[in-house]
Amino acid sequence: MQGYQENEGLLVPVKAKGVYHGTIIRAGKVIDEFEDTNLAVAQGLTSMLGVYFHADSQLTLWYLGLFEGNYTPVDGVTAGTIASASTETTAYTSSTRPAYTPAAAASKAITNSANRASFIFNADKTIYGAFLISNSTKSGTSGTLFSAARFTNAKTVANGDELLLTYSFSLSV
Repeated sequence: MQGYQENEGLLVPVKAKGVYHGTIIRAGKVIDEFEDTNLAVAQGLTSMLGVYFHADSQLTLWYLGLFEGNYTPVDGVTAGTIASASTETTAYTSSTRPAYTPAAAASKAITNSANRASFIFNADKTIYGAFLISNSTKSGTSGTLFSAARFTNAKTVANGDELLLTYSFSLSV
């Protein structure tokens, strides 16, 4: 669509891409690494547009969650529905969802690769996916959901395993 004229303006296609990268560690050894793209959901993208173009209040704190339900995220899922729709897992030692702490945006991208979120499991689980949300409460239903991803392959974790999770988001033309 490059160069396409519409209503005397130039339509520039923008590509948004989000990726979850996980590393599962058992007894000090990496047993699995994976990477899956996400769905940036309507609630998150609408919030982003509102902050940038309409002066809506900026959300400055974000958290990562995991789900154990055999669920595929849809565009209409929200912070109010993700925990129940996906069966959010709460079987990890932290009392809240781990913080998403990215470095400053650079080269049209932002990531927490230097400060990965850590989930240390206190039960055996099968993990189907992850999400990025503005609410730290495990199974909390307020706030804004930005993205969610179903992993290509479900991940089996055991009591004591650690899952380190990175989320990267980029824009390009």
